[in-house]
Amino acid sequence: GTAFIATEEARASDAYKQAIVEGTSDDIVYSSLFTGVHGNYLAPSIVNAGMDPANLPEGDVKTMSFSGGDGSKAKAWKDIWGSGQGIGAISEVSSAGVFIEKLKREYQEARQRLAL
Repeated sequence: GTAFIATEEARASDAYKQAIVEGTSDDIVYSSLFTGVHGNYLAPSIVNAGMDPANLPEGDVKTMSFSGGDGSKAKAWKDIWGSGQGIGAISEVSSAGVFIEKLKREYQEARQRLAL
C-alpha cells in the first residue's frame, strides 16, 4: 500500500510522497500513540509535529482517536504519516499505471527466474 501513496493520483501531500521516496525502514516508528493501536509511522512527520520519535508514550486503545496524541494538534495520517516496511523499494513518485506495470514486469521476471 505504501507505494501507492507515492503515486501522482494519490491524494497525499507532495511532502508525504517525497518522504516515502526519501525514506528507509530506519525512518519507521512503531507506536500506539497516534490512534491507540500500534502502527508504523514516518519519523520525519513525527519530528515535524514537534515530538521525539525515540521517546513517544504509549497510546491507549480505550481512548482511540485520530488526533496526534499527547496534546498535539497533528492528526494521524494527515500530519503523522504511515508507512510500510517496503518503503526502501520506492524510488520515485510515478503514476499508478507506471507502478502497476512495473509490478507486472517484476512478477513475470521472477516467474521466469523460478522456472529455470
